[in-house]
Order: sequence, then structure tokens, then C-alpha cells
Amino acid sequence: MNFPHPLMAPVIELALKAGDAILPFWRINTEVTAKADDSPVTAADLAAHHLIVAGLTALDPSIPVLSEEDANIAQNVRAGWQRWWLVDPLDGTKEFISGSEEFTVNIALIEQGRVVFGVVSMPTSGRFYVGGAQLGAWRGDKGAEPQPIQVREVPPAGTAFTVVASRRHSSPEQERLLAGLSNGLGELELANIGSSLKFCLLAEGAADCYPRLAPTSQWDTAAAQGVLEGAGGEVLDLSGEPFSYPPRESLLNGFFLALPAKAAWRDTLLELARS
Repeated sequence: MNFPHPLMAPVIELALKAGDAILPFWRINTEVTAKADDSPVTAADLAAHHLIVAGLTALDPSIPVLSEEDANIAQNVRAGWQRWWLVDPLDGTKEFISGSEEFTVNIALIEQGRVVFGVVSMPTSGRFYVGGAQLGAWRGDKGAEPQPIQVREVPPAGTAFTVVASRRHSSPEQERLLAGLSNGLGELELANIGSSLKFCLLAEGAADCYPRLAPTSQWDTAAAQGVLEGAGGEVLDLSGEPFSYPPRESLLNGFFLALPAKAAWRDTLLELARS
């Protein structure tokens, strides 16, 4: 299909190729090395990283790349960037190491700190998601025509309000928020899933809310934020402002809330998160 941004199709192809580079290392007891922040890295992360950087550079050498596996770029250098790629070559490394299928390749195009569009691919299935604000969002599978996706503003009749949570990361603040949501909206159903797929569940209308009151890094969220925004969702900081990616010294994100942009319970969620 003809996507509305000229770089979408080649970046989808690149994300799928990165997935193919990852798969030979999956479920074979790949050696794991600890990085300086104690997070794990494998040969699969590095293989995908090198393939993606080479591919993005070939697409447009004027656009710099910030990847989780090459993030030691000084803030004063990044401050001069107007447009750049934000990449997680293998999001969900812990899921990958454990043998789970819930890991992804994330590639986002950023301009002036805002996501233009993002691509999230699932190496084990060949499925991908792509989208951006004002551009739309699609879910695709290898060999099939991509289909448009849309958030749901309310759960279907007979369906519980579904909150997406991380398998591995929570916090006391997040647990209090979930308790408050349950009190206000009734019994919740929790959808536990790894990596950036949490945003994609919202984007395709399979869940209602993803609050994250625990640490993440910029490359964990940007690509899937683009997908969600294209599907009619939004990602907000706790002040209610759109979530952005300015060239800060730290590459860690603040807390955020991902939800349908027109949700009637939006203000309730913000109040609970602030308290």
C-alpha cells in the first residue's frame, strides 16, 4: 500500500529485516552481557543495531541515529539535532532471553522532540505496527495487506475495562493508581505483556489504558507512541501535556499515561496519577 509518509515503507522493511537478524539467536542460550546500567545485551541486540543503523543511514545520511546500543552521544551534540531516529534494536531483551515471543524492534522518526511516526515489528511472527499523529495507524503481516487500526473509546458491552501492565516492572505509585481506577471504573482486567506491545494493544482496540509510573527509556516508547497516536490515542505526562523527547542529558522518561484521546475518563485518570 501507499503509506502517507515516504519513509514508512522502507522503515517497515528495515524493521522486519532486523527481526530476521535477531531470530537465529533466539532460544539458543545466547551469551548475555551486562551493560554499565546493569541491563542485559546479547549478540542479537547488536546484530539488529548494526543492520538498522546501516539501513537508516543509507535511507538518508543527514538524519542521525540514537540507538539504545549506541546512546553515548553528548547532550550538546543531540541538542543541535532537528530530526533524528530513535531506535531500540531489540525491545524486551529480558523477554528474548527468557524465550518469550514478546520482544520487538522499535524505530521512530523524531522531529523537534515529537514523534512523526513509529514502526514496531515482532520478529517471531512477522507482524508489524506503523503509525503517526495525523497519519493514521496500521497493523500488517508479511505477505498481507496492512489493515488500519483504531483505539476504542469504551470497552465493548460485556468487556471489562482493560489496563495494560508490564510483566516485570511496577511501582507503589502504579499499584495505587490501579486501585483508584478500580474504585472509579469497576473491576479491572489486567493485560500483562512485554515490550512496546503494550501500546499496540491500545492502538488496535484490545485494551483501554496503559499507565506507566515506573522507569522507561526514550527508545522503549517512541515508536509505539507513534502507532498509538496514529490510531487515535495519546501519551501524556502527569501534567496532561503531550509526551515528548527533548534532547535532555538523561535519556530516561518521566512517568506517562497512554490512553484514547477522546476517553471520557481522561480527567479521572490524570487526577489519580497526580495524587
